Amino acid sequence: MDTLLKIFIVITGCAVVIQAGILFALYFEFKKSSARIEAMTGEIHKRAIPVLDAAGAILTDSREKLHTITENLTATSTSLRSQVERMDHTISDVIDRTRLQVIRADDMISRALDRVEETTELVQHSVISPVRQIAGIVSGLTVGLQAFFKRGQKQEGMPQDEELFI
Repeated sequence: MDTLLKIFIVITGCAVVIQAGILFALYFEFKKSSARIEAMTGEIHKRAIPVLDAAGAILTDSREKLHTITENLTATSTSLRSQVERMDHTISDVIDRTRLQVIRADDMISRALDRVEETTELVQHSVISPVRQIAGIVSGLTVGLQAFFKRGQKQEGMPQDEELFI
């Protein structure tokens, strides 16, 4: 048992030495990696700090300009909205007035046509009818007088009216 214990202690000691070697190797590799990362971080700092400073300066300068642009857009939008509302009211007013004028023109034309029709009927009844009656009376008198004067003068070659009406 003693030998077995000595073998176990030797194996354990070798394992501890191997572990220590692995830990030293890891430590040195970690140290190298850490040095490389620090170098890269320093390089990134050297390059990023001026870029970040420039970006900050641009944002600082642009903040006021962006604020001015935003205010201008707001004012323009408000002005444009009021102009569109005014134009809408104006167009609505023009359309309403145009409708009223069309209605008035239609009424005027209707009244004018009614008056022309009334005047035509009035002329028909008051002027043309009496003229026709007078023309009929004159025509009747003319025919009567012609008949009266023709009876007194009988011509031999002329057929009499009675023969014509057979």
